[in-house]
Amino acid sequence: MDPASENLILNGLRSGGLSRHHFEKELYISFFYLIKEAAKKYGIESEEASSVYSDTIIVIIKNIISGKFEGRSSLKTYTYQIFSNKCVDLLRKKTTNKGKLEDTMPYDSLVYELPDETRSVIQALIDKDERQQVIDRLQEIGDKCKELLLLFEDGYNDKEIAGHMNYQSADVVKTTRLRCLEKLKMKLTRILHQNE
Repeated sequence: MDPASENLILNGLRSGGLSRHHFEKELYISFFYLIKEAAKKYGIESEEASSVYSDTIIVIIKNIISGKFEGRSSLKTYTYQIFSNKCVDLLRKKTTNKGKLEDTMPYDSLVYELPDETRSVIQALIDKDERQQVIDRLQEIGDKCKELLLLFEDGYNDKEIAGHMNYQSADVVKTTRLRCLEKLKMKLTRILHQNE
């Protein structure tokens, strides 16, 4: 990417407004080739690499808008570095969790020590409570995010959602979905901390 294009994207993201989505898409497309490179270099599935790439773009957008990205390196170098770090983190996580049945032990692990009939009743109550908390938090993240996440939950793919909700492309839907999931996660984390 030449310096003029880079400056255009940086200024577009910083300026905000309706045009910001256009520059988010430009940024996303600019380094899309990294997904294929990561699949070869790190030996991860292309779907995993795609997810890591989307996370990377979200972080970069946040850092540009907040001023954390100071321009000491090119946008390309900055993107590559964050993306590589996230790929390595993914590999570490997979290696650390190898052989485990689950990544984390659920807070209700004592349920597994109960008799089968009691366990299924208790687990159903816990699941119902967790589901209700997610539904309550969905109300707080905005109608557009809520609709997008519910469509995704119902099995619609990003391309179908793009058509239904008038997004420019499936890639934009994926980036938006990840941003919405981040909002939802923050809301749920806040609730968990309040209950501790």
